[in-house]
Amino acid sequence: MDDSLLFAIATVIIGLVIAGIARAIVRWLKKFAETTETQWDDIIVAAIGTPVQVGIIAVSVYIALKYFGIVPDQYAWIISDKILNSIYILLGTWIIATLVHDIITIYGHALAEKTEGDWDDRLVELLELAARYIIWFAGIMLILVNLEINITPFLAGAGIAGLAFALAAQDLISNFLGGAIITVDKPFLVGDRVKIDNFYGDVINIGPRSTRLKTLDYQIVTIPNNKITSTYIVNYSEPDVKLRITIPVSVAYGSDPVKVKALLLEIAHDVIERTDYLHKDPAPTAFFLEFADSSLKFILYVWARKYNLPDDVKDAINTRIAGRFAAEGIDIPFPQMEVRLKK
Repeated sequence: MDDSLLFAIATVIIGLVIAGIARAIVRWLKKFAETTETQWDDIIVAAIGTPVQVGIIAVSVYIALKYFGIVPDQYAWIISDKILNSIYILLGTWIIATLVHDIITIYGHALAEKTEGDWDDRLVELLELAARYIIWFAGIMLILVNLEINITPFLAGAGIAGLAFALAAQDLISNFLGGAIITVDKPFLVGDRVKIDNFYGDVINIGPRSTRLKTLDYQIVTIPNNKITSTYIVNYSEPDVKLRITIPVSVAYGSDPVKVKALLLEIAHDVIERTDYLHKDPAPTAFFLEFADSSLKFILYVWARKYNLPDDVKDAINTRIAGRFAAEGIDIPFPQMEVRLKK
């Protein structure tokens, strides 16, 4: 065995020893990072630890091959500066991809845990995957440029593939962006009672592609997020859960409007005292609206404690109205038609 080969082997062994020392230092740094409050040192150590060790070994092998004349002339390209630069680019890509991935993973999931629903967790997972692929694609392109390989076909192919994917997934992307807008703008939250387009119910899930409502008939309605961002939304839970309920009342001509209004308010206060349906404040109000064709029209406004009580409130008040008006001799008219025949 000639001296050149021995020196080459010794160089590789020295590289392995240095890599082992680096590995021990990285382990110590990891343990130290675990004792600190910040996550940044953990991220940095995890990103550079393994690539640095691999880089030391790779550089030692490169030096052994280049400077001790053991590579045949036909394989001289192996020890060119382009190969060394490619190793540096590869290691840099590895470090950056790991660093970005860990930042998104740690801080992205920490932010996602503070919100309701799981669509933002899925967004973080998508960003993790996308960031890693994009960084590695860029790194590989740089290596090809360094090796003087024409990357135009690769870029053209990537552009065509990206365009095809964008066209095929435009609905998915628009729904995904719609979900992001809903999360940022917060027109409603999970548990809110809303009316979206013609659908009325409680929000049970806000996903990356769609939002689900449970109607009052206990049916699940799935609405694409891009539809929600382009339509009107009524949120019955904001700014608070109380709801004003309108109760129209008609009485026959000849009734005393002052007495009718007093009775309506008396009935409303009776419901307030005897049930848990209504608020005292805002107080109920009654108005005499108009002289209609066959009746006097009134309206009673009351405030329900919660948006899911309109039927209970109307039942309680209308039942009392029927009883009190009958007792007070106030007629509630019904549609009639008078037909006169001439002889």
